[in-house]
Amino acid sequence: MPVAALILVPIIFGLIAGGGLSLSDDIAKSIEDAAPTAALLFFAITFFGVMIDVGLFDPLIRGILRVVHNDPVKVVVGTALLSAIVSLDGDGSTTFIIVTSAFLPVYLRLGMSPVVLTCVTSTANGVLNTVPWGGSTARAAAALKVSPIEIFVPMIPAIAAGLVATLFFAYFLGRSERRRLGAVELRDGVLRRNRETNMGTNDVPALATAAVTASSGSGGSRPDASADPGPSPSDAADTDEQSLIASDGHIRRPHARPKLRWVNLILTLSVMTLLVAGAVEPAVVFFIGVSCALILNFRQVAEQRAQLEAHASSVVNVVGMVFAATVLTGVLSGSGMVKAMAEWLVGIIPESLGGHFPVIAGLLSIPMTFFTSNDAFYFGMLPVLNETASHFGITSLEMARASLVGQPLHQSSPIVASFLLLVGLAKVDLGDHHRKTIWRAAVVGLIMLGVGSLTLAFPV
Repeated sequence: MPVAALILVPIIFGLIAGGGLSLSDDIAKSIEDAAPTAALLFFAITFFGVMIDVGLFDPLIRGILRVVHNDPVKVVVGTALLSAIVSLDGDGSTTFIIVTSAFLPVYLRLGMSPVVLTCVTSTANGVLNTVPWGGSTARAAAALKVSPIEIFVPMIPAIAAGLVATLFFAYFLGRSERRRLGAVELRDGVLRRNRETNMGTNDVPALATAAVTASSGSGGSRPDASADPGPSPSDAADTDEQSLIASDGHIRRPHARPKLRWVNLILTLSVMTLLVAGAVEPAVVFFIGVSCALILNFRQVAEQRAQLEAHASSVVNVVGMVFAATVLTGVLSGSGMVKAMAEWLVGIIPESLGGHFPVIAGLLSIPMTFFTSNDAFYFGMLPVLNETASHFGITSLEMARASLVGQPLHQSSPIVASFLLLVGLAKVDLGDHHRKTIWRAAVVGLIMLGVGSLTLAFPV
């Protein structure tokens, strides 16, 4: 588990390096610095989890499903839009489960390739993994001891550009599917033929409870792990009753509050406005937001407790990871390891490249977060790069922003458990997915890097 590694490995090497009991003081100082970030993540994940449970975004989901109808282009673009919307809660597993249950039956009935679904879903989720409560931003903030909100706000144009680029690719993937399939009608014969051709008698993959609680690599709100990705396709009991979205478009929400939809919308918009305005501490905004959401939607104490318990696994994973990371950052800083490594890097890097360190960090993040975990990159490499960049006048915030651009590709990494859940539910081969996705996700990351530099989120 990353939590155990982040705690034990730094302490062992800190003691070997001669840190002694003074390591505890360094760790305690690091915990104080990370506490506001952990509090923000705790309540932000809970808030958006509650808003999804009460059905705030359901009209948008139903609207997308109605609009896409039988046109492959609309289906693929709708997949990207729904992925972006559901990714706002910062959890990859939840996004992949909802999008797959909503769109996989449509893909199979039209004879479309599920690889297209996994391509646009993972890329869109990676772009939105950069929200302040997402896994990558949380790690960057914890590693460099900066505010997630201050990282996020200047990156909004770059994130928007990443979403536009994802929609652009989705449009052309849809056109490719339209040309391949020609005109398709959902006649009974077509339905039977597509079922026999694509998946036999099965239609919708099961959404087992184990899948929801599987560790998510970025998922935003969950640490990377090569753990069990959840149920395999062969284990799925394929029944419509188990899917979140029924064949008639009805979304099964046992805790939906349709009469309070406008109240919840006003509350959510107010929370987002206060976050962007920066007049109130972000953690305090979500303290109030969660309290209001629970009281407005769940009048009984038992219901409120059940909501907190429902999102506990996501909260514990990410907050535990942030506090465990304080051991690594505390030991690295207090022992002087980061400073020593940075001085070595400064000695070998030409002066002419010093001012370009954010771009260097951004370029490194694209392959490194694919081949290694987010934890390894943000807690292992980024602090060293940041310390080196400080010698050239680059701030920690600028380095943190540039480091986020690798996330569109990261969400297709085979070491990300939530991604393995996605390809398992869609019954897609990893090689097929990577052939279609890797270069597109890398281009989206480069576009985010370029727009971020043009909008002065970080220097070129």
